[in-house]
Amino acid sequence: MATTTPTRGAKSPLTGGSGAASAPRSAWRSRLWRFDDKVSPYAYIAPFFLVFGAFGLYPLLYTGWIALHRVEMTSLDQSEWVGFENFTKILQDSEFWTAVSNTFVIGVISTVPQLLVALGLAHLLNYKLRASTFWRTVILTPYATSVATAALVFALVFRADGGLLNWALSLVGVDGIDWGNGHWSSKIAISIIVIWRWTGYNALIYLAAMQAVPTDLYEAASIDGASRWQQFRKVTIPALRPTILFTIVISTIGAMQLFGEPLLLQGGTLGSVGGSEHQYETLSIYLFNYGWKLGHLGPAAAVAWAMLVLLLLIALINWIVSRFVRKSAA
Repeated sequence: MATTTPTRGAKSPLTGGSGAASAPRSAWRSRLWRFDDKVSPYAYIAPFFLVFGAFGLYPLLYTGWIALHRVEMTSLDQSEWVGFENFTKILQDSEFWTAVSNTFVIGVISTVPQLLVALGLAHLLNYKLRASTFWRTVILTPYATSVATAALVFALVFRADGGLLNWALSLVGVDGIDWGNGHWSSKIAISIIVIWRWTGYNALIYLAAMQAVPTDLYEAASIDGASRWQQFRKVTIPALRPTILFTIVISTIGAMQLFGEPLLLQGGTLGSVGGSEHQYETLSIYLFNYGWKLGHLGPAAAVAWAMLVLLLLIALINWIVSRFVRKSAA
């Protein structure tokens, strides 16, 4: 009797059935993978946007809404639409422009020396020094000090009667200076506090950027006979241009928000109004007076939006200058 032996093709119905069952599962996994690949990045960054929306965007929009209404601190549940009246009010106030001028002057005389000194310190720390970690910690100590503590200590240093600085100046024959009541001396005193607090912070930023510069550039410059000063000018500074621009923008924002130093320089009533003649009143102090002392939240919100507009204008100027510098370098 003839017999038949099973062949490989005899299993084809079973294999075909298994393949048909796994095909939908494979397609489903492929769609799930594509969905995960597209959606996961948005899920990862969603917490940031949620926090930003709750604590950044919403307060910004709410402040803009208040700026268009008459809202008093004593009656927050009552508001009256006034349009751009609050903006017109502050723009016609000479004290507002005094605050703008003081903020700009203090920002310039504190930011420029601060960044120059920070650049020099970073250049020194970039070379091999003994106990380099110790020195980096030391220059960062002022930044770790609270603004209230620093301002109160420097308020004692700048006291007109018995202050440490006036005592030191008397040793070289300079009469005592009334730092708090002078138009320029008060601005210089506040700038010194800002320089003391933020120089070390910027120095470490510059130091990190310097350590990212390839050593081959310095070796090539040294072979060509360039001195350390020439290497600093021709190699380090061009490599640090983006970092310098970043620190300028950050320092500008900090100067626009300057509040603790002028408030605590003299303290009390004088500090809260920026001096007896508003000689060191900044925009933040001006906003504080409108919002918290007078209780007029509408003009205070308008000041906040004016500060935002000024920051955007300064950022635009920085962008134009940096673009011009990059084109010139190219």
